[in-house]
Amino acid sequence: MTATLDVNGKTISVEADPATPLLWVLRDELGLTGTKYGCGLAQCGACTVHVDGQPVRSCVTPIEGLSGVKITTIEGLGGAHPLQQAWVKHDVPQCGYCQSGQIMSAAALIAQNKAPSDDEIDEAMSGNICRCGTYQRIRAAIKDAASGKLDLAQAASAATLEETAEEMAASAGATSRGAGR
Repeated sequence: MTATLDVNGKTISVEADPATPLLWVLRDELGLTGTKYGCGLAQCGACTVHVDGQPVRSCVTPIEGLSGVKITTIEGLGGAHPLQQAWVKHDVPQCGYCQSGQIMSAAALIAQNKAPSDDEIDEAMSGNICRCGTYQRIRAAIKDAASGKLDLAQAASAATLEETAEEMAASAGATSRGAGR
């Protein structure tokens, strides 16, 4: 079947079985490897993307029902999103594997709530697991980004942001459908 998807503002046609999870279309067909395969069961949050602004687990979301919706991946945030800047400022990532999913869940939160409390952050982020345990830095970065007062010069230079985004995307870029099975 040919599916027409709106991914990061671009209309894209892909040839895939309707039951194919969005994650595999993003990674294998479109080359958008920032979205990671973690558990394949929607339990860890590494594969989080936005569908019409809502965080969804792409590993269990079939492409069948995605025509006509807006899909945004970590690449769609552009590298200079306030959360990406705050992630650098607060030195959030250690291994980096979960970070694209963390950022996508956080972006959905601050799009709806410009001043989230600690409890609201914890609730919104509860479906995202960080093996390295950087939860306190994640919360601090979310609060900083939500405040709108992020000092861009202090956060990092554009080159550092781009390098960090590339490192985060490449940290597990080799993971593919075949490697996780």
